[in-house]
Amino acid sequence: MKTKKLLIWLLCVLFVLPCVLPAAATTIYTVPTNADAFDANDFLTAKGRYLVNRRNEKIQLKGVNLGAWMIWEDWLNPYEEASDHYEVLTTLTERFGEEKAYELMNIYMDNFITEWDLDNIKSMGFNCVRVPFWFRNFYYDDNGRKILDKNGDWDFSRLDWVVEECGKRGLYVILDMHGAVGYQSDAPHSGKGNSVGLYADTEQGERYRALTDELWAAIATRFCDNPTVAMYDLLNEPMCDVPENSVVRRINNEKIYTRLYNTVRAVDPNHAISVECIWTPFALPHKQVKGWTNVVYQVHFYETTDFVFSWNVLMTRMWYLNTPLLMGEFYPHKKTTWDNCFKKMNQADFSWMLWTYKATGHGMWDGDWCLFGSKDGFWRAKVKTDSFEDIAYKWGERQQTQIGFQDSGHYERDVKAYL
Repeated sequence: MKTKKLLIWLLCVLFVLPCVLPAAATTIYTVPTNADAFDANDFLTAKGRYLVNRRNEKIQLKGVNLGAWMIWEDWLNPYEEASDHYEVLTTLTERFGEEKAYELMNIYMDNFITEWDLDNIKSMGFNCVRVPFWFRNFYYDDNGRKILDKNGDWDFSRLDWVVEECGKRGLYVILDMHGAVGYQSDAPHSGKGNSVGLYADTEQGERYRALTDELWAAIATRFCDNPTVAMYDLLNEPMCDVPENSVVRRINNEKIYTRLYNTVRAVDPNHAISVECIWTPFALPHKQVKGWTNVVYQVHFYETTDFVFSWNVLMTRMWYLNTPLLMGEFYPHKKTTWDNCFKKMNQADFSWMLWTYKATGHGMWDGDWCLFGSKDGFWRAKVKTDSFEDIAYKWGERQQTQIGFQDSGHYERDVKAYL
């Protein structure tokens, strides 16, 4: 039986491979004609296996994640005495009050990514950034209490800023819901570890889903005509680390993606929508089955060998032959090489986003996780014991790339040749 299955797979590869890879060898990807600032003609749409603008130019997105900016993880961000972003915010609120807690968070975000960084990303040759965010950037709590601006309107100024500034520079933006209301995984990168509640078949679970609907509807309404936004990434790594079998995982993911897809399409019929298979192409149904249009399927591969990475890229392309594909995050571990990753993704017409642009951590500058890492001697804020003033200082100008960070060498060594 095993021999028979292997033979079937080999035959599939032999017959499907010519349909999958050769086209990439003759495909010419272009940067937009209007590369310095976007206009309506730069609006992207999924067309077959490509993203195409209104000039009918095929655009391969090659970019970086702005990880550790709007949603935090302890191994990437300059804090101690907390396990995730939720605990950081809860601790600061208990110590200093809600207004002061958000003031500290805003001091950090004002400095961690600035116009200097967007200029830098553009000058490196990237054409896109993926922006991870979570619901606590827009709600004070998981009960739907909105964060308002000085005019009394729901405050989306952080997203407004990054979309506007990227548009001026000819950089596309992928808006990535990294942490939904109620949390879509048990992983701390959703904002709070061991707290998945988005799928719960309870009144509270339905409340979480309704608030996530509300947030996506507001974001899609706000950016529905904006050509800088490449796509809406509805949920980052749904059910990651959740100890349930693959059938339950697929059923839950299909349900929540169907709901969110319909929510966004009700207010924005034009933007591409990304759904994440994460680790395997088989985790979600085909778009034809669901009636989804203008969608991009996304995977995140953190593989340990070139063979496994190449095989998974090939299987993903074979499974979704006529759909744009995005490697939303990747990093080659152990025996996997950057050279192989880029070559295989380009052959299979993947867009890709590095994880990540910059990070704060001991030795981050000496590895390949980020393009820029904090210099030796950086200070972490002790959220339970440092004073407000000390935290504000540590999260201030020291977090600006040109002041507190250094080039890891990863860009020149591994990435530049493939832009």
